[in-house]
Amino acid sequence: MGRGKIVIRRIDNSTSRQVTFSKRRNGLLKKAKELAILCDAEVGVMIFSSTGKLYDFASTRQMMGEELSGLTVKDLQNLESQLEMSLRGVRMKKDQMLMDEIQELTRKGNLIHQENMELYKKVNLIRQENTELYKKVYGTRDVNGANKELVVTNGQSIGEDVHVPVHLQLSQPQQQNYETPTRATKLGLQLH
Repeated sequence: MGRGKIVIRRIDNSTSRQVTFSKRRNGLLKKAKELAILCDAEVGVMIFSSTGKLYDFASTRQMMGEELSGLTVKDLQNLESQLEMSLRGVRMKKDQMLMDEIQELTRKGNLIHQENMELYKKVNLIRQENTELYKKVYGTRDVNGANKELVVTNGQSIGEDVHVPVHLQLSQPQQQNYETPTRATKLGLQLH
């Protein structure tokens, strides 16, 4: 009983994908060698892994630029055109990969730019809120430039500079004797 057919699609698991690549690459190179020997054919195979590593096989060492002394000019021209076609294919693939990478980086750059713009808007909103809070706490200047209210902390007066950090301290509220409304007590609330 033979092995069942598998669906030909990308393998999701990276370890399984690498193992399958290695086994099938070796099988393909073996078949290329057998075809060259059995049929006296010139076979050339180039395989690029997902990491860009090159695996190749050429039935004659002439594809690598060696043992060219016995070839005629026509043979050399044929070899040259084969190599140029192969090189053109490799360059096209490389250019496509680089273009895809550039597009992906451009897309990521645009996303980062949009995020930066949103953060910039949030920072400006917070600055506006801080300015409004500062004005509420320390007062505003009148038309003559004098402060309506001047607050002194730690012996230093604070003007209306919005870039000066505001230091606030929380203190425990003093207990007041107020009558607790009956409705609040029914809800289980206690007011101090």
